[in-house]
Amino acid sequence: QVQLVESGGGSVQAGGSLRLSCAASGYTTRYYSMAWFRQAPGNEREAVAAISGGGGTTYGDSVKGRFTISKDSAGNTLYLQMNSLMPEDTAMYYCAARPTWLSSLRASDFTYWGQGTQVTVSS
Repeated sequence: QVQLVESGGGSVQAGGSLRLSCAASGYTTRYYSMAWFRQAPGNEREAVAAISGGGGTTYGDSVKGRFTISKDSAGNTLYLQMNSLMPEDTAMYYCAARPTWLSSLRASDFTYWGQGTQVTVSS
């Protein structure tokens, strides 16, 4: 059974940083593409960043230059380093995975989802 568990969320002031983690079990992320999505109350789920099985990365326009997606060498943990946080980054952040090498920023392409971790940025 594939499981994804996010951690690292919390409250931070604008301009601060947080690092989210997503622990994967039931498979190795090395061969899967993975991504981070976020959803604020009343908004649609938004793509934040994606990483392919080979490590290639893509980002949503709103986070380019501020966020960095990565995964560990063992392929079991996904990370999202978030710098220069802004109040509009406030949302529930979700980790997602799919058994495909190529990355995607479309939520409908992903098979497995975590329960989410809350990020709150105050001004």
